[in-house]
Amino acid sequence: MKDKERKNDSREGRERKDVFRNADAPRKTRQEVRDRKTAELDPEKAEESFLSGHLEGRNAVIEAYRSGRTIERLYVQEGLHDGPIETILREAAKAGTEVSRVSRDRLDAMSETGRHQGVIARAAAFAYGNIEDMFALAKERGEAPFLVLLDGIEDPHNLGAIIRTACFAGAHGVIIPKHRAVGLTPAAVRASAGAVHHLPVAKVANIGRTIEELRDAGLWFVCADMSGEPMYKLSLTGPIGMVIGAEGDGVSRLVREKCDFVASIPRRGPLDSLNASVAAGVLMYEIVRQRG
Repeated sequence: MKDKERKNDSREGRERKDVFRNADAPRKTRQEVRDRKTAELDPEKAEESFLSGHLEGRNAVIEAYRSGRTIERLYVQEGLHDGPIETILREAAKAGTEVSRVSRDRLDAMSETGRHQGVIARAAAFAYGNIEDMFALAKERGEAPFLVLLDGIEDPHNLGAIIRTACFAGAHGVIIPKHRAVGLTPAAVRASAGAVHHLPVAKVANIGRTIEELRDAGLWFVCADMSGEPMYKLSLTGPIGMVIGAEGDGVSRLVREKCDFVASIPRRGPLDSLNASVAAGVLMYEIVRQRG
């Protein structure tokens, strides 16, 4: 009888321990196990999860705006117009965020938590600088400003590679448009190989208008286009802005018309174009060569 009681007590003790252990386990280890498995299977995916700035839920998005975080894009469920949604939309308008009205099914497919509350935001993976930072960097180095402007680059790897080359070549900043172009996504930050820590990257509402403002500040502008003059024949010294166009389409007509020079890269083989980041690197180093 005593042996049976001891066995029952032992079993009840084990069950109590199991209850306490299982009650704590989900809070303490579920996320850790998931993160560890993700990192073991795909380290890059783990890094992207950390940097992605994928925000879901009304409070999360509102607080992100109020904290000054840069929101690249906002997705709002069609038909929602309640108070919190209107607050988010007002913040988005003030920040110049691109807003997309999408179906609930689309948000459900995008959601990582299943609790999006009708709104999902994509935050920048890295803080943006401004054009004033670029002029300050040029002044600090005692150099004429050398800026790189990107007219609609859509591939994050191209953006990251251009930022990396610009930093290596001694440019003072990279300027990208707010709309219809890639921003500082995790992939772009990763492709920059750390250059975003050393080189200001600014977002502007309109590249053409920015060129006009910078011309008033004394910069000359050259854009890359195969229809232009060979780059070796152009004078690319002094305060200068270099413009690279979108993959496939190149520099838009309106932006090209605002540039002082149109430079082509000499071609010797059968292909008629270069990858955007490669073309940017070639033209950047012609500028570096001429600047001495």
